[in-house]
Amino acid sequence: MILQVDPTSAVPPYEQVRSQVTAMAESGVLPPGTRLPPIRQLAGDLGLAGGTVARAYRELEQDGVVVARGRHGTIIAPRPTAPDPRQSEARVRAAAEAFAATAHHAGADIDSAVAAVHAAFTHLGSSGAPTTRGAHR
Repeated sequence: MILQVDPTSAVPPYEQVRSQVTAMAESGVLPPGTRLPPIRQLAGDLGLAGGTVARAYRELEQDGVVVARGRHGTIIAPRPTAPDPRQSEARVRAAAEAFAATAHHAGADIDSAVAAVHAAFTHLGSSGAPTTRGAHR
């Protein structure tokens, strides 16, 4: 599992971890049943405190992205058959905020950031993964 945490970002590290794992689970990069690294290992790999990774894992569990099995580890949860629209909207909003902060920090303007999102959606559509249409408001 490849995660990157930008310590200079306005987005808290736990949120960066949460949003990246969520995106990988939803896109199928991390299929259901995939075991996540133990908290201590991931914290060490990312240079974060264990509590930071633990918070990300707790929030992922609350979102239904992962299932914690105690000593048997944390796994990506089975995909729900019909997502709750309120949860989906909240996830998209959180992901957009995290992306906007990352893009801004990288020096991207809004046009290039939107182009990057468009390219990512196009890539998802060509890979057979589901795309969301009509997300503009």
